[in-house]
Amino acid sequence: MAERTTIIVHSGDMDKLYSALIIANGSLAMGMEASLFFTFWGLQRLTKKGLEKGPLSKMHLLGLGKWMVKRRMAKARVADLERLLCDFHDLGGKIIACEMTMEIMGIQREDLREDLIDEWGAVGTYIQDARHSAVTLFI
Repeated sequence: MAERTTIIVHSGDMDKLYSALIIANGSLAMGMEASLFFTFWGLQRLTKKGLEKGPLSKMHLLGLGKWMVKRRMAKARVADLERLLCDFHDLGGKIIACEMTMEIMGIQREDLREDLIDEWGAVGTYIQDARHSAVTLFI
């Protein structure tokens, strides 16, 4: 198997996006190839100005929980989502946008951050990457 990580980013929750991006960037740092397949609520985070809109998956508390977590992350000097996403792309990670999700959710290409998306695809695109990956995750 290739030294590759493939992650389905299904959730748009802030903490789950962090998990996907930290693992993906870690894979790149270890010399692996990495791809992120954004679908459903994860794809919504790739809309223009949509990256930071996701709630916290647990204890969101009308935004208070998210605010507290972001504050603690800043204190611990954890990069924000924008930085992690841009670093992933700049380091050669591949970002795939699910075309089926776009159709179902009424998302147009011009609604998305086209500067970061490397490929537009469907389940076959994901399967092609995943079948050659040492690590596959669903987040």
